[in-house]
Amino acid sequence: MSGRLLASGDSAVLAEVADLPTALALYRYVEAHRPPGLVDLVLGARTLLAIGRSPADLPAVRAALAAALDAPTDAETTTMTQEVTLDVVYDGADLDEVAALLGWTPQHVIDAHSGTPWRVAFGGFAPGFAYLTGGDPRLDVPRRSAPRTSVPAGSVGMAGTFSGVYPRSSPGGWQLLGTTTTPLWDASRPSPALLRPGMTVRFRPVTAHPSSPSPSQSQSPSPDAPHRRALQVTAVGMATVQDAGRRGFAHVGVPASGAADRSAWALANRLVGNHAAAAAIEVTLGGLEVVVTEAMLLAATGAHAPATLNGTPVPHGIAWFAAAGDAVRLGRPAAGLRTYLAASGGLALEPVLGSRSTDTLSGLGPERLREGDVVPVGPQPPIPRCHPAAPPVRPAGEVLVLDVSPGPRREWLADPSALRGPWTISGESDRVGVRLVGAPLRRHRDHIGEELPSEGVVRGAIQVPASGLPVVFGADHPVTGGYPVVGVLTSASSDRLAQARPGQVVALRWAFPRETTRRCRS
Repeated sequence: MSGRLLASGDSAVLAEVADLPTALALYRYVEAHRPPGLVDLVLGARTLLAIGRSPADLPAVRAALAAALDAPTDAETTTMTQEVTLDVVYDGADLDEVAALLGWTPQHVIDAHSGTPWRVAFGGFAPGFAYLTGGDPRLDVPRRSAPRTSVPAGSVGMAGTFSGVYPRSSPGGWQLLGTTTTPLWDASRPSPALLRPGMTVRFRPVTAHPSSPSPSQSQSPSPDAPHRRALQVTAVGMATVQDAGRRGFAHVGVPASGAADRSAWALANRLVGNHAAAAAIEVTLGGLEVVVTEAMLLAATGAHAPATLNGTPVPHGIAWFAAAGDAVRLGRPAAGLRTYLAASGGLALEPVLGSRSTDTLSGLGPERLREGDVVPVGPQPPIPRCHPAAPPVRPAGEVLVLDVSPGPRREWLADPSALRGPWTISGESDRVGVRLVGAPLRRHRDHIGEELPSEGVVRGAIQVPASGLPVVFGADHPVTGGYPVVGVLTSASSDRLAQARPGQVVALRWAFPRETTRRCRS
């Protein structure tokens, strides 16, 4: 095999090869020679993203990919004969635009899209999303210049020569041709993803969809659940349950999710004596009120949301005791965005794919907390030793400076120094990604008009669509993307960005590792 290795942050590396069959062979080789510390493999159209557990695992992961690229090409392929037919109402918002781009009528587009069987190449982007290839070769359309902030579930789209179906509402930049009601992802099925690599997919035009219930993707704490140790939610603004995340499922489109500010979340757990991966409540801009049903330790970290216990102020960044019946309230923080409330024993909701995190993109895990929820808490751990008070998140100042490692597509920028900005955080920002507003970045002349085949992305990735305005991926980011990733925030800077509010001015500062690219040839 031949290809090259490209930097993708401080814990991942991207291998780029000539085509999809070579990428599949590379995937099989790495799976068969899996190095210690490798937690995720994300297959792309002509790439393989390998994600390590931590920066310390990156050398071993990188060496494994280099060995795979130096290995003889494995031409063996896995085929499947299973066929799935999806009924589609061709009423997409971009159908007329796609027809105009191709010089066709809308009916001609429908006939071409539905008249040729497609093959599932690989998964990604979101749970249940599959990249389909092998359709009518005349169907080759660009992505939208700026992605939509929300694409409805069941939308059938195209980008380049790929087609696919959005399993649930999510951001996306594909051209939308129609809709289907067939569930693409159901966590209750033995194989949650309906479409798997090698399967054949046919699109069948219909004039209307029969009504059918959508499968449940998430759970919510029951108001009637009898838990001795619990937090009863009496008021809530925006709050979710978060832990270390669900690693190892990116190959089926499931992002890691987990706490947005990992350092603040981890500190809250340490203060109350919890194990390192325990679940806590992530509160955005305060507004949470809970009643404690049994004595426990509590601690709040991250953004300093003024906390009270039965109306009396309690300190930030220090564990404090709450007795049965005590009422706890978190006010609005003066600085920062997210506060973490940990309870000794950890939140004991049922895990989904090994995690209790709320994934706002895929809908996995518990729903956002609501008034009346009863959140169970695990058994009391040993009382922790004393810790010094943790500093709260302080105002970032006029400009928040964030460190950026080179991304795999840094060369797509006409002027890499322009990435510094300044940028302003848009109000259209959430756990999926932070949109930056400023002077649009220009592409290098060698890449103007070029479409990037979909490839794996990591948390902190700085993706630049054709509009030139960057999007920085957060904890709930899609696992693949089709716009160039020019840089990746360091882990520490990703945590800092998670505490930045809309309107904050940001500067991005390049931080170069010793080596970012390695070419390998057999």
